[in-house]
Amino acid sequence: MHAFLFFILLFLLPSNDPPKNPIFEEQVLDDQVAIGYGLAIGDVDGDGKPDILLVDKKEFVWYRNGDWKRFVMVKDLTEYDNVCIAARDITGDGKVEVAVGAQWNPGETSDMAKSGSVHYLQRPEDPTQLWTPIALPHEPTVHRMAWAKTGDGKKHHLIMVPLHGRGNKGGEGDGVNIIAYEMPDNPETPWKTMVIDQSMHMTHNLDVYEEGNGEAVYIGGKEGVKVLTYQNGEWKPRPQGAWLVEGHGFGELRIGKNNIGKRFLTGIEPIHGNLLTTYMPKGENFTKGELERQVLSDQLKQGHGLATADLLEQGTDQIVVGWRDPNDAGELGVQLYSPQGDGNWEKVWIDENGMACEDLKVADLDGDGKPDIIAAGRETNNLKIYWNKSN
Repeated sequence: MHAFLFFILLFLLPSNDPPKNPIFEEQVLDDQVAIGYGLAIGDVDGDGKPDILLVDKKEFVWYRNGDWKRFVMVKDLTEYDNVCIAARDITGDGKVEVAVGAQWNPGETSDMAKSGSVHYLQRPEDPTQLWTPIALPHEPTVHRMAWAKTGDGKKHHLIMVPLHGRGNKGGEGDGVNIIAYEMPDNPETPWKTMVIDQSMHMTHNLDVYEEGNGEAVYIGGKEGVKVLTYQNGEWKPRPQGAWLVEGHGFGELRIGKNNIGKRFLTGIEPIHGNLLTTYMPKGENFTKGELERQVLSDQLKQGHGLATADLLEQGTDQIVVGWRDPNDAGELGVQLYSPQGDGNWEKVWIDENGMACEDLKVADLDGDGKPDIIAAGRETNNLKIYWNKSN
């Protein structure tokens, strides 16, 4: 069940270092994935190595780093499909805490019983056995979630983003109730929940990025990108302004860092869109009106996976993007975009036509200091690692 593929290309990067050879060695971990709605990376068993967690149609599973054996955490949680996962060590014990979203029924935006669910998964003593789901309050059309560190640096909140507001049709109606959850000492007791924003009318994904002592939450949707930070005990629009981008719809978004340490935004536009874009700061401020938009590609179709990282050790982040349907040229898969000294970005195929990408992550899985790429395929029904052998 293993296949090896090498992609080698020389190109100049905005660096004084010699040009890198991007080399990625493909390994198929699973060729029986039903859908592969989402991925998370984290240490599940406490051995100090990051494992892969996968949201599949009716199961939440993890793959153990090393032998990559597959273990089921929860199966048949709800009537409808599973949809999302958040995994992070929020207690400092070296093992991830896991929350999940299910009952994926996006056409039902009103009935709480028929659409959406949020569960915390209580780990067993042996994490290779089934975990115990603890139901939490939810909204219809639960779609994405992430753990975010609060501004006091001592707590993490689970941020849950539905696709639609309650009762919405076609992205019109009431705003989306974005909810933060605070886990109590005993997760079986009631969790504190806070509605932290209701201004967006169709959201799709979020990212968290360090800011001050905590992390900022970036939320993307049909109206643009909004930023929330934790201030004086609650999540609020950041002082520089809530909206980072308005007027462009975002399906996916990630924050990266350029070669002088400044943040930039990259996105797939619009929701399930065909455009890969960047928003670079024109000066010192990372705020609305101070960003320059650039379209890197208009050849995606059903764009659905996005990540930023310095995979090539050049002191600036590259962008990894994936899409799940063949475009007009019959192409789908995963590509790497690397910034050039002239302001353009160089494209390299990581997987050409072998990955109908539903989600992707970037993480150093083997501890060699080079981030690897992990992707899950929808129509291709697969899970792959692309080992970073660049030199």
